[in-house]
Amino acid sequence: MKAKDISGKAPGGKREMLAKVLPLDTPFVVQIFPVYACNFTCKYCIFSIDKTKRGFISDKEVMDFVLYKKCIDDIAMFSHKVKVLRIVGIGEPLLHKNIAEMVKYAVSKNTAHIVEIITNASLLTPGVSDSLVSAGLSRLVVSIQGTTKGKYRDMCGINIDFEKFVKNLRYFFEHKGNTHVYVKIVDYALDGKDDEDKFYKIFGDMCDTIAVEHVVPIHSGVDYATMLKNNTISLTQFGLPVSEVQICPQPFFTLQINPDGKVVPCYSFEYPKIMGDCNVQSVREIWNGTQFQQFRRTMLEGTKNAAAVCAQCSIIKYRLFPEDVLNNDTPRLKKLYE
Repeated sequence: MKAKDISGKAPGGKREMLAKVLPLDTPFVVQIFPVYACNFTCKYCIFSIDKTKRGFISDKEVMDFVLYKKCIDDIAMFSHKVKVLRIVGIGEPLLHKNIAEMVKYAVSKNTAHIVEIITNASLLTPGVSDSLVSAGLSRLVVSIQGTTKGKYRDMCGINIDFEKFVKNLRYFFEHKGNTHVYVKIVDYALDGKDDEDKFYKIFGDMCDTIAVEHVVPIHSGVDYATMLKNNTISLTQFGLPVSEVQICPQPFFTLQINPDGKVVPCYSFEYPKIMGDCNVQSVREIWNGTQFQQFRRTMLEGTKNAAAVCAQCSIIKYRLFPEDVLNNDTPRLKKLYE
């Protein structure tokens, strides 16, 4: 296997100690959510739930390219480049007809050190691959759902030409240029150690990094009981020890722009609060605005006090990195966010 196995580690590599660099005049991560739709219905994902039961997600399903370009222009006005511009969200980004143009525009504006897409890669034809590489994509993150056609049918409710899927992914890797390819799978999609070995054998030579991650209960409404190997969840999605979260770090270093232009402070699927609207405000104005700052200050009083959604949220608990823990720095940080 040529790829580096990063199971149990942060996929993006070494992280800064967040508390030491706050407050940030530029977010570390901006997540742009281009399309609220998916061609898969994976059992552990929100798309396995009927749309009427998901709550409010976005007023629009597809982001207008004009609005997208405005957002990128806004991001380019920050004092520093963002570390990661992540094109993903709730859905499959390759469904957006302008996805390659989105990457190309972000790269041309020099907005981020890394421009990445997270995808199931089922739509990754050679033509799409060529356009993404040509656009300057920094990193392609591929979520694999099984090692056979049958497993994909069981996991995602779709019939996939598995051999063609693997062939297309190999094509991307062989023509990737400077793009980093990260391939991952969740443990629930594997049938034991032999199947895990098969995963590494199939995909280990067509990516730069590879990992087995863990299914964790992060979507309300999804029945995780049959997916979890036991009732005690001791590891996060990334294989790190689970700890109780007193302060959610996400609003302090990231924001998400939804297809309708609304900005939310985290990756929760039940938004604690809408922080602004990119249709009428700049991204920089929203990030540094009173509403966002007040939310951060309230968060420093604890997730239970920040919002009802935050009090019930489990996303950060199962995705927390030790470098992002803010619990011991609240007295100093409260003064900075007053």
